[in-house]
Amino acid sequence: MKEKSSKITIAIDGYSSTGKSTVAKQIAKALGYVYVDTGAMYRAVTYYALQNGLFAQDKLNREKLIASLQHIHLKFIFNAEKGFGEMYLNGLNIENEIRSMYVSNHVSEVATVKEVRSYLVKLQREMGKDKGVIMDGRDIGSVVFPDAELKVFLTADAKIRAERRWLELTQKGENPNLDEIYQNVVERDHIDSSREESPLTKTSDAIAIDVTHINKEQQFQKIYELAMERIQNKKATQG
Repeated sequence: MKEKSSKITIAIDGYSSTGKSTVAKQIAKALGYVYVDTGAMYRAVTYYALQNGLFAQDKLNREKLIASLQHIHLKFIFNAEKGFGEMYLNGLNIENEIRSMYVSNHVSEVATVKEVRSYLVKLQREMGKDKGVIMDGRDIGSVVFPDAELKVFLTADAKIRAERRWLELTQKGENPNLDEIYQNVVERDHIDSSREESPLTKTSDAIAIDVTHINKEQQFQKIYELAMERIQNKKATQG
């Protein structure tokens, strides 16, 4: 008789630059789970749109993007040296390119396109069908995996998030403008929360964690303890 798996699905949602990806990678490594960076998927579609002239004077040609989805093939390929899967678009590694402010300034508009969200949600559900997966994004607990055993919703002060994002880009050798990053954070919050299709929202069964005044280690510890509690609960219910 096949032993039942105690693996669960973990959904981490929240505002931009709250450390969702960082902590999700840490939790995945600690549990031996698959990590899926859904934000990277939206960034990859945005990068494709920018590279293929689908933005004119910063306005997205939604119809052309929808028609182009059949030509957008996304895949995460694990990098053993870095310890996580990097984003590939049509066979090319674009992990570094999608983290630029150029992409950040356009990704929220791409994420409002219903057909884009439907296309990516389908891919995300396929990636997590066997559980033992942790995903972070804006609508993982509300849309992608509404039955996830653990849902976490991260919040933090916008100014603190902008400063953290500025530091991250600076450490990569870039020369970012803090005011521009802050405006980007505020604008993304507004677009993500007010869009018609799958808006950023905290579900009633999600655990909210304000990370304004806690460090990365404390953030990891809080979520790791929650995950272990849910895993133990699942084991107990399986008898």
